[in-house]
Amino acid sequence: MLIPRKMRYRKEMRGGKIARLATQGNRVSFGQYGLKGLEGSWITARQIEAARRAMTRYIKREGQIWIRIFPAKPVSAQPAETGMGGGKGAVDHFVAVVKPGQILFEMSGVESSVAQQALQLAADKLPIKTKVVSSR
Repeated sequence: MLIPRKMRYRKEMRGGKIARLATQGNRVSFGQYGLKGLEGSWITARQIEAARRAMTRYIKREGQIWIRIFPAKPVSAQPAETGMGGGKGAVDHFVAVVKPGQILFEMSGVESSVAQQALQLAADKLPIKTKVVSSR
């Protein structure tokens, strides 16, 4: 099968299509405030945990936090100094695939200013642009 030249090496062809807008998980459903991702990317389990810890420490364990993304995609890595044809490497870490417009975290039970500051601290731990949103 022939693939057109311009589509052959596009990034979204290799790692899954994350450039399209999220059609599911794009509304605040559980809490009052949410952190919405504005870009598509992979977010590692370590980054999710760092963001969760930053939020939890800021709100001093008051209120409630929901994590709306889960790192279910394994990413493998080849060992150092392994030549071509050495097979596929072992699983190195897990990532969550985030599409633009997807809600990453939700929060309720705290004041508006506290929630916005906590979500901003979590956003600083993530590799993508985000926006704090509220339910209507």
